Amino acid sequence: MYWCKIAQTNAEFEAIARLNYETFVEEIPQHEANSTRIKVDRFHQENTYVVVYKETELIGMVAFRDQRPFSIDEKIGEIEGYLPKENCVKPCEIRLLSVKKGYRTGRVLLKLTQALTTFAYEKGYTAAVISGTTREEKLYKQMGFKQFAPAVGAKDAIFLPMVLTRHEFEQSLQHRLATEQFTFYPGPVKQLEMSDYSDLSHRSLPFYALYERVQKKLLHLSNANYIGVIVGTGTLANEVMLAQLKVQQLGKGLILTNGEFGERLRKQATRWSLSFDVVEKDWGTAFDGDEVASLLETGAYQWMLAVHGETSTGTCNDLEHLSELAKQYHVKLCIDSISTFGAMPFSLQDCYLATAVSGKAIGALSGLAFVFSQSLVPPAATLPAYLDLANYQQGAIPFTLPAMLLGNVEVALQAYPARYEQLQQRFQALLQLPIMQYQYRTVHYPMLVTVRLPSAYSNLPIDLALNGLLVHGESHYLQQRGFIQFSVIQPDFDEALARLREILYYYEQVIAAEQSTS
Repeated sequence: MYWCKIAQTNAEFEAIARLNYETFVEEIPQHEANSTRIKVDRFHQENTYVVVYKETELIGMVAFRDQRPFSIDEKIGEIEGYLPKENCVKPCEIRLLSVKKGYRTGRVLLKLTQALTTFAYEKGYTAAVISGTTREEKLYKQMGFKQFAPAVGAKDAIFLPMVLTRHEFEQSLQHRLATEQFTFYPGPVKQLEMSDYSDLSHRSLPFYALYERVQKKLLHLSNANYIGVIVGTGTLANEVMLAQLKVQQLGKGLILTNGEFGERLRKQATRWSLSFDVVEKDWGTAFDGDEVASLLETGAYQWMLAVHGETSTGTCNDLEHLSELAKQYHVKLCIDSISTFGAMPFSLQDCYLATAVSGKAIGALSGLAFVFSQSLVPPAATLPAYLDLANYQQGAIPFTLPAMLLGNVEVALQAYPARYEQLQQRFQALLQLPIMQYQYRTVHYPMLVTVRLPSAYSNLPIDLALNGLLVHGESHYLQQRGFIQFSVIQPDFDEALARLREILYYYEQVIAAEQSTS
């Protein structure tokens, strides 16, 4: 198996120095020979190396560097004198492309090329320049590079200044070099089939029949009495929910927050000028039922607002207990169940209002927001029409609903209730990976796991991306805490997990070998 990563360990840097010597001293007479048969590049401290492995053997490499001057600047003068201005906004230099003899096959070079272009593209470089050897000119051209200045160098080591621009990559190479990608994102959900209903009017009888079927299924899964189906995101669904708390003048509320999305609810409630107090816990920390009860028993609160599944940590807050407290102290419970609805069976029958979306655990396209309620709400003339929940209740279709989105949801809902068990099985399989020993919390709902990696695994997200495996870790709140997340809701999860398991098997051996010698 061939796979790629960013070089990080001392053993990798030693292997790179040996390969550097074999290629650029013994094969290409660019440097003087020495008795150690090791050649450390003069820009080593500034280089980022993408390496390719055959299982646990490092067999190839390529180096990136974006600090000026480039080595090619020293040979031909600054590249700005040869290239258009737009290509010089954020250039990088690619150097030391080398693969061990015996492994110089199309498959290995393609793997390394895919990895290096993924890395460079994700970094936002506008152009990549190289000093290509004349003997490998055909290879560089196959990779998309073009000569942009006269050749330089000695007779036995002539180099061609070559460039690959971001524009050229996007126009001609991105599709050809694309590798199959698998995502572990908690949304949006990859769609493997084309959606129907693209020509169905939302004012037609067939559309209304589709709408009623989707409503009926969603109400059955939720145990709610009414649902509003709105074109929008989960944030919009929460705005509609909070708008009801405002317009109904329900009084003072209590907001529970222990993560990013609880904080988002708090900020939204502030924008609506709602009156509320906050119970704030550390991220991933469960709410103290006694503390919440002691606040509610004062009689000061008429409503309570919380997130069921806190996606920022993967923590599942206790909806059943919150429902019991709400009933005991006669407060209206409002729940953000955006990440949990469809991930596991639960009832919203004790929730005054609750929100969900199409593009999370349900597995449908993003774009539809759901607001559940147990009773009809009166029209609110003071609210913008789009945010007035009354407009969406009792089967009404007040505004355009894309039939394609609604039809896609109906198809996704056909997987229930069996999908609950499928997600649970996937979740258990994910937990078997050795890397899950670093999970942040153990009270998860069966949709995603949050992992806080030790320093030895700090490059894992980008290393997985180089191999076509995308984990969730780019959100600012995850990066601040060093979290990455693995979700189980994608349709190709089984194949993705198999590839992840295989790469991690060798990846962990490389890390373990370094730790055993340090």
